[in-house]
Amino acid sequence: MADLNQIAHRIVRESTEPKAAESNARASGRKGGLKGGKARAEKLSSEKRSEIARNAALARWGHGSKLD
Repeated sequence: MADLNQIAHRIVRESTEPKAAESNARASGRKGGLKGGKARAEKLSSEKRSEIARNAALARWGHGSKLD
């Protein structure tokens, strides 16, 4: 029979170590996210990008009203 300390150690290790599937999903999600912003920016017109940036700045700092 296993020692109580060994059982506790195994439980803590299994609950805190990242699993391989989680690490792979996180890596692929980040990879796609890094590509996504650039691809989206390339598809938007310069006017639309400016509007999005203006609205983001207003939302962040709250000066003035949101422009439509």
